[in-house]
Amino acid sequence: MMRKWYLESGTSDDIVVSTRIRLARNLMDLPFPRKMTPEQKKALNDSVYGVLQNIHLGDNALHFIDPSQVDDYQLVSWVENHIISPDFAQCSRKETTGLILSEDESVSIMLGEEDCIRIQILKNGLELGQALELANRLDDILDASLSYAFDEKFGYLTSCPTNLGTGLRASVMLHLPAMEKIGMMPSLMNTISKLGLTIRGSFGEGSQARGSLYQISNQITLGISDENAVNNLSSIVGQIISQESAARQRIAADETAFQDKIMRVYGLLRYALLISEEEAGEWLSLLRLGVSMGYLKDVSVAQLNEISAHSGRASLCLTAAEANRGEGQGLSAREQDALRAKMIQSVLDSCARK
Repeated sequence: MMRKWYLESGTSDDIVVSTRIRLARNLMDLPFPRKMTPEQKKALNDSVYGVLQNIHLGDNALHFIDPSQVDDYQLVSWVENHIISPDFAQCSRKETTGLILSEDESVSIMLGEEDCIRIQILKNGLELGQALELANRLDDILDASLSYAFDEKFGYLTSCPTNLGTGLRASVMLHLPAMEKIGMMPSLMNTISKLGLTIRGSFGEGSQARGSLYQISNQITLGISDENAVNNLSSIVGQIISQESAARQRIAADETAFQDKIMRVYGLLRYALLISEEEAGEWLSLLRLGVSMGYLKDVSVAQLNEISAHSGRASLCLTAAEANRGEGQGLSAREQDALRAKMIQSVLDSCARK
């Protein structure tokens, strides 16, 4: 099985959890998905996958998935891991949609949600350039075979006016526990909004920051090129990385007490019998900080990413079902907490043995 994208190393991945590039596209000869018939949506799926099915991304093959044939736990697990949007998951239970997914889950192309086509690229760390390059490659392949809805004045036509122009949403997920702790987040949020960017919780608009995770993305799509939007975001993120690094040094001034707190959390994660999803998010945030500060030599960022990818309720139940041939999707909250604790300890035990 191919390694998942979040297990690869990335630039500044001690602070930048992930990079995402998303392109929204519609077709000239089809209405927006909300106005499509089921037959038109099926034709959309067939035409897009027909173009991409023979495309090779090295060993990272693309596969078409019919979401109507996927159970709810799998859909929600993909949402938990940012592979699909919550809206796409909900839409897939009511209407015809399609999903093209790479084996490492770094490429996901959602068909028939708000727009006909949404190309999404995920990378670990700060890799905006690489992600944009791959998104543009897939976009060019589709553009050569399909007629995009494009206007000389307004650019790519999208269902939501806020995406007009480039149709680009570039975002970076940042782990900012030190800035959060010393009260820098209100000032950062105020500054970000003045720079044509937006800052949200880990699941985008309307979500709360969990585990000190914040998503920063471009807000302007009209009258600006993809490259300028990405360069602007990259520059601002670089400054935030420097601020977070400085803030981490400040809160580590009393190093013994700071390290003691992290090691206590490490002990809880290693030996607790029950760990809730909320506790896992909070404790893993501190553990990630401890790895960054060099306090935990045997634990890597990739291993913490692996734990995070399997800690959500749906992801946990899905893993249990796969291990037990379908049994596990009806786990109670207490059983989930027990299974989450065992999963975390299994990963941390493997770290200690290396």
